Order: sequence, then C-alpha cells, then structure tokens
Amino acid sequence: MVKLVGQIDDYLRHLTIERGMAKNTLLAYRRDLGIYREFFEQRGIVQAQEVTETDIKDFAQHLVNSKGLVATSVARVLAAVRGFHKFLLLENLVADDVAVKVKPPKLPKRLPKAISISEIEQLLKASGPDPDDPNPVAAELIRIRDRAILELLYATGARVSELVNMDVDDLVDPEIVRLFGKGSKERLVPVGRFAQAALASYQVRVRPNLAKLSKGSPALFLNQRGTRLSRQSVWQIIADSAKRAKLEREVSPHTFRHSFATHLLEGGADVRVVQELLGHASVSTTQIYTLVTVDALREIYATAHPRAQR
Repeated sequence: MVKLVGQIDDYLRHLTIERGMAKNTLLAYRRDLGIYREFFEQRGIVQAQEVTETDIKDFAQHLVNSKGLVATSVARVLAAVRGFHKFLLLENLVADDVAVKVKPPKLPKRLPKAISISEIEQLLKASGPDPDDPNPVAAELIRIRDRAILELLYATGARVSELVNMDVDDLVDPEIVRLFGKGSKERLVPVGRFAQAALASYQVRVRPNLAKLSKGSPALFLNQRGTRLSRQSVWQIIADSAKRAKLEREVSPHTFRHSFATHLLEGGADVRVVQELLGHASVSTTQIYTLVTVDALREIYATAHPRAQR
C-alpha cells in the first residue's frame, strides 16, 4: 500500500522528469502538498484513494479558517492539490478526480505596479556611474556592476532568477541575451544600446577583477567574493538605488519587469510580442498589462477631452 507521502513523491518526480518544472516551483509544490498530507493524516486518511470531494472542500475551508491564508495563497495550494489528483487519475491510481470541482476562491484583480519612465531614469542614474564616464571614482567601481544589472532588468524584463542565473555565454552578441525562464524554457531577448553600454563597461572594468577572487565562475554577475550574485543581493541593490533616487514607493526586481511590459505596450508594441519577450506561456497572463495602459488612456481622455470633463 503506497501511502500519501509516497504518492506525493511520485507526483513531484513526475513534475521534475516529465514536465521539467523549475526548482523553486517544485519546492513550493512540496511545501503545499505537505500541508495537504498533514491535514488528511490527522483525519486518519493515509492514501489519496480514500479522499473524497467533501474532504477536499473541508481542506480548502481549513486553509482559510485554521491556517489563515489569504485568497492567493489558498488558490496556490489548491492548484497543487488539483494537479496531484489529476495525476493520480491519469495514472489510473484513482477512479475519479475528486478535486476537479473544488474551485479556488475568487482572486481580486490586481494591476501590476509599474513606475514611470522618469522614475526608471532616476533609478538607473542613482544605481551607478554613467557607462561613458571615463574616470569613475574607485568607490563606485562595484556600482558599475549595479548599473549594468538595473539597465539589463529594464531592457529585457527578465525575472530576477533569470538574471542571476545568466552566464557570460548567455550574451549571444552585444544586442541579444539568452534567458532561461520557468521550466528552463529558453528565449532570446534584444538589448537596447544603454544596457549594452552598461554591460560592456561592467565586463571590461569590473568583472575581470571579481573573477580573480574565485575559480573562474561562469556567472555573468559576480559578488565581491567572485561567486554568483544572489537574488537577495539584487533586491538590496535595487533598494539602495531607490533610496538614493529618493523614490517614495517600494521598488523590487519585478517592478522593472512590470515597467518593461507597460512601457512597451504604451509605446505601441503588440501584446503577443510582449508575451514572447516576457516568456509568458499564455497571452492572457500578459494582457493584464493592457489594463494599465487602458487606465492611463482613460485618465488622459478625462482630463483632455472638452466634453469628458465633469
């Protein structure tokens, strides 16, 4: 008799081998299915075959009442559970999918938080010296790297995980970078001239000295020990730059991704092109950014059209 823990391990193995799911996503699935297993084992249910639709509904209610999870977290856990039960059905381990009719709570529609082009420019300027500066002060040398990081985030819309996992070899040529998204899906993204200049400055002035501190890491962005830069370090670099720029709002790596998409659409880019650049599997994920631009158009119309003003 295969118990729940073994059945969950089989499912996670399937996601790893057959679906090529990203490491961070797998960790989230393992954590969420751990909550599921703990709930049913406390009820004396030790096999997925014993779980009923009512049990799944009770579990969903438990996530809200006992765990105190918000709607987005409940939806995430239930997505893992629904995937698990669908897998069991496809493997002929259960007669019915008892989770298929259990719907997650309705999520509030949240618009991405983009910042303006002028705020992006403030951030970039505050992050480090201009790539064309022939004599940056010694204290600013590491900030040449920081400037390259922020320029690249805005130029490509890369996720922070994609950026820190980039190797030098992922610079296909000065105008194209290779990014590996969710599920290790590869995409090629153009790089504008400002980011090109910042990257070139970093690679010539800073990276060689950092690389000498370790055994020659292939990583594009290195820390001050010569090893691959972490996600947490990128968050700190952005926070420090926002503080120097005196921006009165929270800025994260994802802010650059949101701003990249929003500014492209405002500039007339096709939503399917933006989808490809962002590495979204579905255009519906990208279309949330069109809501931002529609809101901007509505505001401009309301203030500018002579018969729209109240």
